[in-house]
Amino acid sequence: MTETKIFHNPRCSKSRQTLALLEENGETPTIVEYLETPPSADELTFIVNKLGIQPRDLMRKGESEYKDLNLADKGLSTSDLITAMLENPRLIERPIVVKNDKVAVGRPPENVLGIL
Repeated sequence: MTETKIFHNPRCSKSRQTLALLEENGETPTIVEYLETPPSADELTFIVNKLGIQPRDLMRKGESEYKDLNLADKGLSTSDLITAMLENPRLIERPIVVKNDKVAVGRPPENVLGIL
């Protein structure tokens, strides 16, 4: 049995559209409302590694926390950036879909079709 998981924010239109797209394609994903239940450090590390990006690339740079915590500082380590996302889950780009060992960010929602 394969599991599909979406890190979801029901208030975000892209997240809702991505969830609908998954369901239209026969998926019944586990829905993780990441603002209430943030991913673990291991999950975030897995996600950025599978996407082939740096943690900063998974951050919502327009959020006030990004500026307040000076997260643009190039001297911050991968661990520092992961910790910032764990402590401030609003920073995490959404939605993120994980299916087995594949990961996609639903921006645009159609991005997730490549991992189904």
